[in-house]
Amino acid sequence: MSHSSKAQIYIDSNRTISSISPLVFSGFLEHMGRAIYEGIYDPASPHADANGLRTDVLAALREINYRSIRYPGGNFLSGYRWLDGVGPRDQRPRRRDLAWQSIETNQFGTNEFIDFCKQINTEPMLGVNLGTGTIQEAADLVEYCNAPAETKFAQLRAEHGYPDPHNVKYWCLGNEMDGPWQIGHLEAEEYGLKAREAAKMMRWHDPDINLILCGSSNAYMPTYPDWDRTALEICWDAVDYHSMHHYANNRDNDTSSFLALAAEFEGYVDTLASVLRYVKAKRRSKHDVYLSWDEWNVWYKATTPSDFRGGWTEAPHLSEEIYNVEDMLVVAQWMNVFLRRADVIKIACVAQSVNVISPLHTTRDGILKHTTYYPIMLFSQLASGAALDVAVKSPRYETPKFGDMPLLDVSASYDETTGKSALFIVNRSQTDSLPVELNWQALSPRAISAVHQISGTNPKAVNSFENPFNIAPVRVAPPVVQDGRAELVLPPLSFTVVETDLA
Repeated sequence: MSHSSKAQIYIDSNRTISSISPLVFSGFLEHMGRAIYEGIYDPASPHADANGLRTDVLAALREINYRSIRYPGGNFLSGYRWLDGVGPRDQRPRRRDLAWQSIETNQFGTNEFIDFCKQINTEPMLGVNLGTGTIQEAADLVEYCNAPAETKFAQLRAEHGYPDPHNVKYWCLGNEMDGPWQIGHLEAEEYGLKAREAAKMMRWHDPDINLILCGSSNAYMPTYPDWDRTALEICWDAVDYHSMHHYANNRDNDTSSFLALAAEFEGYVDTLASVLRYVKAKRRSKHDVYLSWDEWNVWYKATTPSDFRGGWTEAPHLSEEIYNVEDMLVVAQWMNVFLRRADVIKIACVAQSVNVISPLHTTRDGILKHTTYYPIMLFSQLASGAALDVAVKSPRYETPKFGDMPLLDVSASYDETTGKSALFIVNRSQTDSLPVELNWQALSPRAISAVHQISGTNPKAVNSFENPFNIAPVRVAPPVVQDGRAELVLPPLSFTVVETDLA
């Protein structure tokens, strides 16, 4: 079809959806592959600081500005004994990690993670093991982290060099417990009862913590969405968030449909938002539970058996996905969905932060930012305040999977305290530029302060150590604003961010 017709976007600063939770710009670190060892922690690297942390990785993570990081897993969590990873390093046991068939040295554990979070100014989000772990061990970890140093586990923390409590606010009640692949897998009712009792003990140690319940591992699970309903009915008043996980793929090499995956993401959110409303009504509760999309990313190229099984080695190369232009555009749309559904999505953790299905890749002496690094960074840096309900008129195109879809995928933010606003636009066309008219309907900017654009003519184009900035944002000359209107031309396969100060 011809895409020569113009698109229109209408931005009204009065039409807010909800405040944007900063926690939707969060990350995830699992003891998997090279995420920890040779990722953030690599004492042998020339870039290591005195604590073995990679200074180049820290710099990249500061730039991306994750507001929290979920740790230590993932599937790894369900077999993890947290006491293995604290205390003198030379006394920590080496263990077989059954989740990824790797050797875990435990040289990096809870306290090292807390120190790392301080380095990049992010909130720690800890998971408790509800697979092989007990509710007592979960409660003990909260005492270790958050209690004053007057009782056994809090005193142990002080002996380990941390007299002051860590005050960890966010806690995940296990990981993907609906999955038969999970160590200690439980049926929904069994999980709900265990999670509720763990939550009770954990809150008795610290009533101010926020708890995240395990939801379905993906929307294709045979137990979805009944698992979510059952677990929530048991735990509703004991938890604050309900998790959802999803990994996008283009295994069919159907780029038209892949670039329309926002429809799939929104369908998943719609279903779980409905479950939340149903359970709240059924429980006659005034309490609200929100969604935590605490694993999300594109993941399908690095999924051979060798990407999941480490051969009982330390820091094996597992699931080191290389991201391209179309992946970058899917990630940008995913974050558009976080803004458009800011009413219910309050946490989102991109999985993961370094090397493993990650926007960052390291060698011993170098670091590479994949294509997906940039939309995450731009959203994290520029989206604040409230999400706006943007009206979009766009030419449409046909997709095999979703039928008729608009060429544009759009979200916007407006921060009343600073006056700053940002507009995030994906052009899904693989072939054509698209002229778009921007219309401000309430507050109008005197000028557009910046336009950032990432695009590529080839959907499969990637960044590499040889060509690290092949796909990266460029600053485009901002168009003139006249009578509350401006015009932009969006290249094919592009992500554009428009920054304004609203008068």
